[in-house]
Amino acid sequence: MTNLYFVRHAEPNYNNHDDMSRELTENGLRDRMKARDFLADKNIDLVLSSPYKRSVDTVRPIADAIGQQEIRTYYDLRERTVCDEWLYCFDEYARNQWSDFTYKLDGGECLGEVQQRNIAAINRIVAEYEGRNIAIGSHGTALSTIIHYYTNGKWNFDDFQRIKKVMPFIVKISFEEGKAVSCEVFEKL
Repeated sequence: MTNLYFVRHAEPNYNNHDDMSRELTENGLRDRMKARDFLADKNIDLVLSSPYKRSVDTVRPIADAIGQQEIRTYYDLRERTVCDEWLYCFDEYARNQWSDFTYKLDGGECLGEVQQRNIAAINRIVAEYEGRNIAIGSHGTALSTIIHYYTNGKWNFDDFQRIKKVMPFIVKISFEEGKAVSCEVFEKL
């Protein structure tokens, strides 16, 4: 059995509008320890992440706890690109995206594209690290599209809205012979 524990990043500094370099707040730095503590008894073999700083920094204490110095990043696990500018009417935009997985703004990605590249990355990870327990730094929207995929569409906009401010939280997806057999969401750490 291969177990992937996706860790949605802790609270980021929204004053930094650069997705790649957005750091954690003081609360985020403190709250990331909840993810480390939650995974302490899960026999984590390896820590991977989206390349975004907030995700890498969230899973860093997990890597430290297992003695892993370098966190391998996967570009395809990144958060979705919204558009070329900072978006201030996010709720309306998110509602449009969840009602139409092909909806996107100029310079941005639709949820279908985000889901497709994340699932492709997961398939590569499962094939490469079969039989291991892996923690993966992730993001709210990217992770929601992953849950949507593995729950056959049962995870929807209302679920996305509910977890919008839950940082961090963890999703465990288990695989047998390369196929997902369960998907569990842990919102309370």
